[in-house]
Amino acid sequence: MLQGTGSDVGKSLLLAGLARAYTRRGLRVRPFKPQNMSNNAAVTEDGGEIGRAQALQARACGVAALTDMNPVLLKPQSESGAQIVLGGRLWGSASADSYRRLAPSLLPMVLAAFSRLGSAADLLLVEGAGSPAEINLRHGDIANMGFAEAADVPVVLIGDIERGGVIAQLLGTYALLGPTERALLAGYIVNKFRGDRRLFEGGIAALGERTQMPSFGVVPFFPAASRLPAEDSLVLSGRTLDPTPRRRGGERVEIVEIGDVRQHRNGDAEPAAHCRAKPRS
Repeated sequence: MLQGTGSDVGKSLLLAGLARAYTRRGLRVRPFKPQNMSNNAAVTEDGGEIGRAQALQARACGVAALTDMNPVLLKPQSESGAQIVLGGRLWGSASADSYRRLAPSLLPMVLAAFSRLGSAADLLLVEGAGSPAEINLRHGDIANMGFAEAADVPVVLIGDIERGGVIAQLLGTYALLGPTERALLAGYIVNKFRGDRRLFEGGIAALGERTQMPSFGVVPFFPAASRLPAEDSLVLSGRTLDPTPRRRGGERVEIVEIGDVRQHRNGDAEPAAHCRAKPRS
């Protein structure tokens, strides 16, 4: 299981890369994310919704996306509420406080999806959400260490050196975990490194001395990742949809909302887009 020291540290991309690498080695690999929060969903082969990152990871595995790959999807509707999608189907809406009370009861469903995926795979690669160091949210957690302990899976921490303070990220996360959680830590990865990696050898030594965790590597910054579809709001808030300069004025934008599911002649159902924008001159 890959868990991050925060959002957008590169968990999704690293998992997709590992999925492709192990698939090329002949293993049957499947991605899994117990709980995802994203408005950017993908439609699965079995007609449900999952986070877009899990659909990308399934593609890296060379398999169709399935709802079991992301059994709990939260689609924010406001600052304090979200749609709850369970097993790929809309369950309803809940405030943040209400969902916290609901989440523990979802763990059996999450573990069942994990088990079904595992029955057809040699290797399951699991992605956490946010950070396991958010101890105010630890009670009832099903996204990070709560799942890892229930499923008894080893955890690799991912730190993002691009945003600075990666030693504090990793060491602080380690310090805030409990003894049983630390026992699951197999090691860590430093992601998005620019420049001469030899300059970080002292950082690896310091982390090893203070945590006894081995380093699984320092991963270089990967600019081409920006061409992959993003789902994290931290990324999307700073990204323009079209980097090409556009003329101002003289354009209209037509916004079309479709709420049904259209049936094709061949019998396949196509979930309608919630919204699309088309510039018109």
